[in-house]
Amino acid sequence: MQNIFDTHAHYASRRFDADRDALLGQALPAGGVVGVLECATHSGDCAAVLALARTYPYIHAALGIHPESLGEADAPTLAVYQGDWKAELAAIRPLFDDPAVVAVGEIGLDHHWPLPEQAQLDLFEAQLQLAAELGLPASIHDREAHGEMYELLRHYKPKGVLHCYSGSAEDAAWLTAQGLCLGFGGSVTYKNAKRAAWVLAAIPRECAVLETDCPYMAPEPVRGTRNDSRNIAHVAACIGQLWDMPAQAVLDLTAANARRVFGV
Repeated sequence: MQNIFDTHAHYASRRFDADRDALLGQALPAGGVVGVLECATHSGDCAAVLALARTYPYIHAALGIHPESLGEADAPTLAVYQGDWKAELAAIRPLFDDPAVVAVGEIGLDHHWPLPEQAQLDLFEAQLQLAAELGLPASIHDREAHGEMYELLRHYKPKGVLHCYSGSAEDAAWLTAQGLCLGFGGSVTYKNAKRAAWVLAAIPRECAVLETDCPYMAPEPVRGTRNDSRNIAHVAACIGQLWDMPAQAVLDLTAANARRVFGV
């Protein structure tokens, strides 16, 4: 397979420390990967994310503060800034001047973990405002927070990707009509992925992009292993069955969608 564009990855993760250079410098390009959006989760990730984007021309950077950083003791949001996310966001603001940065992310809301709800809302809203100010798309995380998430998306109407989309086909219709793309990854290949099939049947194909969220969420038949962008080929094959088109055509279409959304 060729023309694989991964719209959500975390190659700065420690799980890639042992072989990161070989993977990014040789294995992924040889495996057909032509684009990756590498997403930071807090200020502590930003330098590594930018370094990857400066080193490998096919990698593009997204900078932001993930909601989980509000509850992780070792994340700079707490360990350095004592929960003052405004100070942390101000600290990373100059980094958006780097031409390697093409998006604000990973940002969003997460009600799966016991995180401070008001701080999450305020942080997410501030970063949506930042994306609007900079004219950048956003890479958006929504886990068990559809109500508050959709209210803010209706208000701010950001461009970008709602990554690992888990909502309904009905909500997907207005989200895409508003200008967002939806990200689909390994979970599409799982046996219980009926909702994803309904969504993929309902939305314009120009609004679908592919992702890994690596090192997490490996698809079938490699589920349970460390994920990487080459595995998007399995996702494309599954979506191709739903769309009645070859997997390579799915990769070509979704890569074009990704380039359009992120301006690369």
